[in-house]
Amino acid sequence: MSIKITATSTCDLPPELVERYNITIVPLYVSFGGSTYRDGVEAGPEDIFRHVEGGGNLPSTAAVNVADYQELFAGLSPKYDEVIHITIGSEFSCCYQNALVAAEEYSNVHVVDSQNLTAGQGLLVLEAAEAAQRGEDIHGILSMLEGLISKVDTTFVVDKLDYLAKGGRCSSVVALGANLLKLKPCINLVDGKMSVGKKYRGAFNKVLPDYVRDQLNGKDVRINRIIIVHTRCDPAIPAAVEQVVREFGFEAVIHTVAGSTISCHCGPNTLGILFLRK
Repeated sequence: MSIKITATSTCDLPPELVERYNITIVPLYVSFGGSTYRDGVEAGPEDIFRHVEGGGNLPSTAAVNVADYQELFAGLSPKYDEVIHITIGSEFSCCYQNALVAAEEYSNVHVVDSQNLTAGQGLLVLEAAEAAQRGEDIHGILSMLEGLISKVDTTFVVDKLDYLAKGGRCSSVVALGANLLKLKPCINLVDGKMSVGKKYRGAFNKVLPDYVRDQLNGKDVRINRIIIVHTRCDPAIPAAVEQVVREFGFEAVIHTVAGSTISCHCGPNTLGILFLRK
């Protein structure tokens, strides 16, 4: 049985893994400077940062539309026995709803709401791709994904709240106060929604080891892989985070950079560790 795995660009998987598992990535849209671009195809995170740093307004993002999905599924449905499309969480975008509408015409297309974003979504995509490569059937893969969604552990630390304030996700007063006090909030994703967790105080690179240990200590973690995702960090920062992560015995440590959709909302110097719990 041939099973095709597809995902929205928000899964932020590194290109080499996308290629290895023949995953089809469907881009969301980013708009700035009077034009609209496809995430990861026509615009990347550095385009976003340059635009904002040059005095431009914060870019807006838009979901994959129904027409895009209809074109995608029309091309893939005849070629594969089954198609699985894993979307960014439905709390963050209408990609899931749009994909469901387009998939109504195809009995072999299955749409999964990851209830997650960035590499948290990517972890589910990888699990599905590996299962398909092993030859597992569609029912087994869909059941596995359903069971894993609640076990994805997604957190990240934000250096400055400027982008979150520009996007209306926190007030400018709160952002200014956090920046002045050198507070680095940990953003947690629980039940498909984001909330603020522990607030670390100090330089961004100095608080990250504490953040990593806080997230991994005392949790029943699957040690097959962990993903370190970041937005325009000094290369030394994720490298230092990996040293701490390695203390916990992970078999694979994957590094990736968040795409333009995610970068629009958190800005540069954001870093998270994402993994699965048992």
